Amino acid sequence: MKRKAELIKISQDGKKAFYLDAKNSGEILAFLKSDPANLKKFQTTLELILNHRAPRDLYDKENFEKGCEQVTAIKLFKGKKNPRIYCQQFTDGDTERFVIIGIELLEKKKSQKLTATEKSIIRRVSKYEFDLNPKP
Repeated sequence: MKRKAELIKISQDGKKAFYLDAKNSGEILAFLKSDPANLKKFQTTLELILNHRAPRDLYDKENFEKGCEQVTAIKLFKGKKNPRIYCQQFTDGDTERFVIIGIELLEKKKSQKLTATEKSIIRRVSKYEFDLNPKP
């Protein structure tokens, strides 16, 4: 069964769109709103991602094995609690728009290497299929 994703923002040029997984959006938004710094950093990072200017220390692939090539992470505060929002990215076949879906929150990444917990999240995120709402 496909999961639902809700449109959050489209890039100025209309070529990229960011969605949140409907099932986890409440948890992700609650975390972002829990601290004004979280929300501000997320909004700034999202602007950079949508406008093709996100540096790798803010947004990068989490491709550690075959099948996870489309999984990425938004990295909000490296060095502090190091929260991550794991995402899936792909080109929507209907509109040719590049889509990024924020799927799962990890509030605290504790090590530089990927632990079993992070690998498990990345594998899970890579398997989801989505219905985009509304369609871009």
